[in-house]
Amino acid sequence: MKTRRQARILELIKENDVETQSELLELLKSDGFHVTQATVSRDIKEMRLIKILGAGGAYKYAAEMITSEEQQSHYYLFLTAVKSVDYSHSLVVIKTETGMAQAVCAALDSTDRSGVLGTIAGDDTIFVATRTDSVAVSLVSDLKKMMTDKSNTIIP
Repeated sequence: MKTRRQARILELIKENDVETQSELLELLKSDGFHVTQATVSRDIKEMRLIKILGAGGAYKYAAEMITSEEQQSHYYLFLTAVKSVDYSHSLVVIKTETGMAQAVCAALDSTDRSGVLGTIAGDDTIFVATRTDSVAVSLVSDLKKMMTDKSNTIIP
């Protein structure tokens, strides 16, 4: 949920001149994300959103032009090392290039993903145990989207 919410935040600030956390909160709520102002505040901090001067002279939220080195390296690692992602019930299986599963798994573990119970990495395969089938479906969807969206610069 957090990954999807933060991805939507990026879309919202790209599509709208969002000047305040309250405006962002309302936009998220209208999209079906039931969050508090504190959650929005944490997301803004984690995502390192900044305020820039908009065309109308008011300040608005924007993504940093340069993301953290760690985010860039995790995203690049995922793009170059992951071959496929699939699931069966509450088990997600990620296939990687030979020898890359440990690194990809460490990058995945460093993200705060609610509903993930644990991960196990071998040489070229990662197993992700999720609390429910729906968490597995959501994780696979997010990971597949990341695999196809080469313009993305932030790993969820």
